[in-house]
Amino acid sequence: MKTILNIIWLVLSGFWLFLGYLLAGVLLCITIIGIPFGIAAFRIGVYALWPFGYMAVERRDAGAPSCIGNVLWLVLAGWWLALGHIATGIALCVTIIGIPLGIANFKLIPVSLLPMGREIVRTDQPFSARL
Repeated sequence: MKTILNIIWLVLSGFWLFLGYLLAGVLLCITIIGIPFGIAAFRIGVYALWPFGYMAVERRDAGAPSCIGNVLWLVLAGWWLALGHIATGIALCVTIIGIPLGIANFKLIPVSLLPMGREIVRTDQPFSARL
């Protein structure tokens, strides 16, 4: 079932969201200071490309730098990516078939707003995150 949902997701919204994260990552990697943010954008972009079967877990060893990074991310790229998820989620929820995909879009909003200090893991291994 996850494979079917991922394929439908890829066709309807995943590819476009991935391109948004890719653009944000490239723009953020232009400066040396933005490289960690660009890497986070690429990581979440892959998660936005295939979201079913994966989940974001909070890393307990992420300290104050990830908090500061989240504030900077929110200002630089987070709002725009979250707006993309909101618009796509609303558009997908218009049809009955798209409702699970729209809900998945809404679940990606917190990760798109505050990605630092999170790790993407498989749903069958949620506790395998590095500590």
